[in-house]
Amino acid sequence: MAILYALVARGSVVLAEFSGTATNASTISRQILEKIPGDSDTHVSYSQDRYIFHVKRTDGLTVLCMADETAARRMPFAFLEDIHQRFVRTYGRAVHSAQAYGMNDEFSRVLSQQMEYYSNDPNADRINRLKGEMSQVRNVMIENIDKVLDRGDRLELLVDKTANMQDNTFRFRKQARRFRTSVWWKNVKLTVALIFLVLVVIYVVLAFVCHGLALPSCLK
Repeated sequence: MAILYALVARGSVVLAEFSGTATNASTISRQILEKIPGDSDTHVSYSQDRYIFHVKRTDGLTVLCMADETAARRMPFAFLEDIHQRFVRTYGRAVHSAQAYGMNDEFSRVLSQQMEYYSNDPNADRINRLKGEMSQVRNVMIENIDKVLDRGDRLELLVDKTANMQDNTFRFRKQARRFRTSVWWKNVKLTVALIFLVLVVIYVVLAFVCHGLALPSCLK
């Protein structure tokens, strides 16, 4: 799974988050939120080991995700832009006064769904390619996380090795859905064919019976 973790925060107050695997990314993300300089809008990425924390801050609202380094930049920032728009559209001004985790029960499901979509659905990247890379994303430099965190503060990133297993599980579920859909359509076609055959048989039988009943009258 390319995107493993995501959160939405106002300053350092986390409003919603979701993790697709067992990881301490939540703790490291809070350190990043506290250390990001200034209050201006920003797009920035920080690398640690084989993973990159991508951050988008707009109008005081910060959206952050942790992705595998193979995900590059376009897809994670497209995900962050999508999440930011959905969050603002859903909660509006409530964002400015919400308590910590005030939207988590509802919006964590949205994070989960969109993480799976951007990580596993080929159409997500096709759409992003058609839209073109956002100009601000082209200029994002991926810096080492030491740039924002003091070495003494930095924690070792721990990611459950079962992340790849979860990725395979998502793909298996999609394949299973496609297989069930294919089998369902085959059953529908077979049922329609059987109904048509039965109707033809009934028509032939009725025609034969009617012809047999009409034959004596003809002989008279």
